[in-house]
Amino acid sequence: MKKLLSVLLVFAIMAMAGAALAEGYELALVTDVGNIDDQSFNQSSYEGMVAFAEENSLTYAYYRPSEDSDETRMEQIRTAVDKGAKVIILPGYLFAGSAAEGAVEFPDVNFIVIDTEPTGGNAANTVSILYQEEQAGFFAGYAAVKDGYTKLGFIGGMAVPAVIRYGQGFVQGADYAAQELGIDVDVKYWYCDSFAPSDDIKTKAAGWYTEGTEVIFACGGGIYLSIVAAAEEGNGKVIGVDTDQAHVSEIIITSAMKDLANSVQYALGKLYGNGGVWPEDIAGTTLNLGVADQGVGLPTAETSWRFNSFTVEEYEALYQKIVSGEIVVDAGIEAMPATVKATVDEQN
Repeated sequence: MKKLLSVLLVFAIMAMAGAALAEGYELALVTDVGNIDDQSFNQSSYEGMVAFAEENSLTYAYYRPSEDSDETRMEQIRTAVDKGAKVIILPGYLFAGSAAEGAVEFPDVNFIVIDTEPTGGNAANTVSILYQEEQAGFFAGYAAVKDGYTKLGFIGGMAVPAVIRYGQGFVQGADYAAQELGIDVDVKYWYCDSFAPSDDIKTKAAGWYTEGTEVIFACGGGIYLSIVAAAEEGNGKVIGVDTDQAHVSEIIITSAMKDLANSVQYALGKLYGNGGVWPEDIAGTTLNLGVADQGVGLPTAETSWRFNSFTVEEYEALYQKIVSGEIVVDAGIEAMPATVKATVDEQN
């Protein structure tokens, strides 16, 4: 009897799997080059898709390119469509080219492009999502100073707009907190012209820690690996970026985040709330998400909140001041913002 039940169970599972394949997978995510366990853009975006799909009884799948090229990313977009995708989510700046090509090739498929825009702009079947990184950077700089750090560092990857906004927001936040406390703050500031870890980045960070820098905002792809290594050897602290990087090391005190999972759910909610087509007011546009949309912020989970004195309640009060417009963070990237109590040492 038990054997018969086991056989019937296997057939039931196979039948369900066959039904899913026959119907196809309605939601699809194509990873940029990594996998959905990268603890960064792919994973967070995937988690947002899964949460929405399971809440709304939708089928979903993800597809991973075999190499880092627009051609292989397009292969996976085509595979997703062949398997039934009605919505395709593309996370990260590497999708600028393939997002544009895919939207033209598949005009009846809806695309959500995360943290970049298609080359040449959005087609009518595409919504892109960018972020107000300056607000996330502001939170990180403010929190660090309020927690007692006065010797800060910012190491950015390439000097692209998103990284610049993070850095200049960080400076503004540090300066705002320094004014509130009536203290002076020093910020060393450098773009390393790379998104990959290197010995040069580690050497630079190690030198800063030796000179007294207490915490460095590591802002750009894999460069955090070099900075964390230097911090662990030099008894320093690090601020992560884009996603909650607390899992990387105990010396990461917080992360300036883009809420990728929430953003994916937000966009899918707009789409499915309008019968599976983009509402007229956002079709073919780029959304620029910030605090008002819960698009950026600091992680507040107990395991991620590693400040000594700055509290979650103080952070939430600050958050509301930016939501209400009482505090406005300058999003300009042409020049370093003027400061009152923070001295910025821009290095080459």
